[in-house]
Amino acid sequence: MKLTFCGGAKIVTGSNYLLESGDTKILVDCGLNQGESFCEDLNYEQFPYNPREVQAVFVTHAHIDHIGRLPKLVKDGFRGAIYSTEPTNDFALPMLEDTAHLFGEEAVKRGHQPLYDGDDIDRTLGLWQGFAYHKTVAVGPFSVEFFNAGHILGSSSLVVSVEGKKIVFSGDLGNNPSPLITGTEYPMDADYALVESAYGDRIHEDLDKRKEILREDVQGSVRRGGVLMIPAFALERTQEMLFELNDMVEKKEIPAVPVFVDSPLAIKLTDVYRKYSQNPLYFNEGFIDVVRSGENIFDFPGLTTTLTKEESKKINDVQPPKIVIAGAGMSNGGRILHHEVRYLSDPRSTLLIVGYQSVNSLGRRLLDGERRVEILGQAVEVKATILSISGYSAHADQSQLLDWVFRLGKGVKKVFVVQGDGNASDVLAEKIKEKFSLDVLAPSRGDSVLL
Repeated sequence: MKLTFCGGAKIVTGSNYLLESGDTKILVDCGLNQGESFCEDLNYEQFPYNPREVQAVFVTHAHIDHIGRLPKLVKDGFRGAIYSTEPTNDFALPMLEDTAHLFGEEAVKRGHQPLYDGDDIDRTLGLWQGFAYHKTVAVGPFSVEFFNAGHILGSSSLVVSVEGKKIVFSGDLGNNPSPLITGTEYPMDADYALVESAYGDRIHEDLDKRKEILREDVQGSVRRGGVLMIPAFALERTQEMLFELNDMVEKKEIPAVPVFVDSPLAIKLTDVYRKYSQNPLYFNEGFIDVVRSGENIFDFPGLTTTLTKEESKKINDVQPPKIVIAGAGMSNGGRILHHEVRYLSDPRSTLLIVGYQSVNSLGRRLLDGERRVEILGQAVEVKATILSISGYSAHADQSQLLDWVFRLGKGVKKVFVVQGDGNASDVLAEKIKEKFSLDVLAPSRGDSVLL
């Protein structure tokens, strides 16, 4: 069996792995490369394999850095099957449509054709099948089972059995416990494993304190009389923020101020959360109890959702203090940019970062302390307070990643550390060697190994 790291190696985004056994080729994920510019040159490169020769793609979850190049794969000739969990399948259409829209805007600016269009997305969805966890799918000599990764709704780790060997793809692993979804499952008795490393060099704050920190940040922003901007990924982070804010409003723990969800994508994705909200396969018991009590957890007094541009612009007419949750999560596109242009120069305002920030993304540069940035062609002096709460990240931290590796069992022959910036991957690789005396490699893009 041959494994090739076509993406997601020494970089967080662009997850894409090729497995070959005999004449059968399958992919795990086919994601978008993201960073300083949404439209990375890497995304337009030819795939390092012939898409027509790939029989199937297995998708770990619906974040765009794991599914964002699937329509290009189809456009370039792929005609096999795409497999994922049911929620991931439901998320695919709005996620890919939003991505195509952003690529269209970038293409106009850069004077070239977009990466793909709506017809490519339709063909992609026509190949897609969704299943519950622990469904086993056979493709040629490969047998693949879906395990709960605990990262976002419907996220999976994949256990691939072939040639008498078992290789585990972690996908993105969750930061447990989540306010919403059920926790990570731990595949065992692996021969080989790929483990993500987004936070491979870091430890999150005490999870028990994350809600307290959020409450204090909201209260502080309101006292300053400014705008609290939360650049949130439309998938999972926005829904978590709404769940937590709803609870705080119900308990009168935060002042009554206007809250806006300024993300058409997040609004559409929240409908998928509602669809599965009483399914214990996906949501934790506490969340389901709240839903069954009749409470509308994604709506509360003072909350306004803005689908249209006209509704979004009206947010400016509401005087601070106010809270604006908008995409994109790394400030690399979306409506959050318009609010950042308007309010980052206001010392009363606050930018609260609650998710992973890729190297060179605007969000990462703001988090690292840049005080002058260019947004939408405008120079902006950063005078607002920049805060972060890593406890709300959907990614496991170093200690959780090490625990996942430990639970794989004693028969692991080799661990590949992927989906992390170079330093994070290297640090986690060294930790795994040190703690478990395993053979570990942090591969580079394009590397291949025989297993």
